[in-house]
Amino acid sequence: MKILVVGSGGREHALAWKLAQSERVQTVYVAPGNGGTAKDHRLSNVPLSDPAALADFAEKEGVALTVVGPEVPLAAGIVNIFRERDLKIFGPTREAAQLESSKDFAKAFMKRHKIPTAEYQTFSDLAAAHDYINAKGAPIVIKADGLAAGKGVVVAMTLEEAHAAIDMMLADNKLGDAGARVVIEEFLAGEEASFIVMVDGKNILALATSQDHKRLLDNDEGPNTGGMGAYSPAPIVTPQLHARIMREIIVPTVQGMAKDGIVFTGFLYAGLMIDDQGNPKTLEFNCRMGDPETQPIMARLKSDLVQVMEHAVNGTLDTVELEWDRRTAMGVVMAAHGYPDSPRKGDKITGIPAEAADAVVFHAGTTEQDGATVTSGGRVLCVVGLGDTVKLAQKHAYDVVEKISFAGMQYRRDIGWRALNRKH
Repeated sequence: MKILVVGSGGREHALAWKLAQSERVQTVYVAPGNGGTAKDHRLSNVPLSDPAALADFAEKEGVALTVVGPEVPLAAGIVNIFRERDLKIFGPTREAAQLESSKDFAKAFMKRHKIPTAEYQTFSDLAAAHDYINAKGAPIVIKADGLAAGKGVVVAMTLEEAHAAIDMMLADNKLGDAGARVVIEEFLAGEEASFIVMVDGKNILALATSQDHKRLLDNDEGPNTGGMGAYSPAPIVTPQLHARIMREIIVPTVQGMAKDGIVFTGFLYAGLMIDDQGNPKTLEFNCRMGDPETQPIMARLKSDLVQVMEHAVNGTLDTVELEWDRRTAMGVVMAAHGYPDSPRKGDKITGIPAEAADAVVFHAGTTEQDGATVTSGGRVLCVVGLGDTVKLAQKHAYDVVEKISFAGMQYRRDIGWRALNRKH
């Protein structure tokens, strides 16, 4: 079989790496791929990103199955285009992807279907937005309505920060069309968890739990990023909480989309906040695997992902049981100088070791240049360590991080701290 993975980040490298392990696979194409997928002899980069061009490629090459990584092609309707040509593809349609591509759509959907989430209102009028913030007070959360690559959320701890965020999005138009409308919602306190499932339209298959670290700096300080590291499993999600999240959030979402006439297929990611009493609320939906959560999740998956994906596109996910490595996997993101605001490109990367039984390095913002691997994006690498305990997984990851070097590299030294500090 030939398989196509669409995207160029760490998530796509991890998906392609896992798909390529199947004995039934001849080639995994990655479009457009990165410096890491270029180096792996089982993977083949394809310099395409236009959805119609990718459909042409899939037809011409006889690709059996396409898996979409990032949100932009999903929002652009790549799944619609492939399906019109009877090409098998796993992901949501353009209509279903609105759960991620429009914060207002997602919030209105949750309200309509009684899915637990923060109280909110949507604004395109500057004065009305400022008035609402003054009425509600801080802390408060301001979100750009559209896709802003993880940059569209400001958790304002003071009124000054909140007003500045509104001005940045609505008045200064810093985020373009994505920020032409803003969603302002109540601040939820607690601990975050990432809950990712696969959906075939009606059947739901939960993946291993995980937890992301959004802030740039240790102790969850500094600006929000796309994610500085993640680990799986997330001990906060107990079996009881898992059942409750499925019952109160995931199942009503999949059924609610079907009721609204938009059948959901693809990965569904619920970003959750778990309060002190253990009640889950939905912060956001993504219509794709999380990044960096995919990297530790794929490192733990023992099942043949190709087989799972076939069930997903054929509507038979109810017949699948996933097998997981019992070890903890921890991914540490190594980011470029200047990330998240203005990441520098072109720094040469050295010291990336070969894959081992307890560690693997996934590339994200890298490219090949004159035989060397250089930085080409904000998040450059994700180093995943595996171990029987969180502490061992952390040690294996950081042992590898210390071998790798590029100018200006940034990474957190405390990934997994919540799991290590949990009161048992």
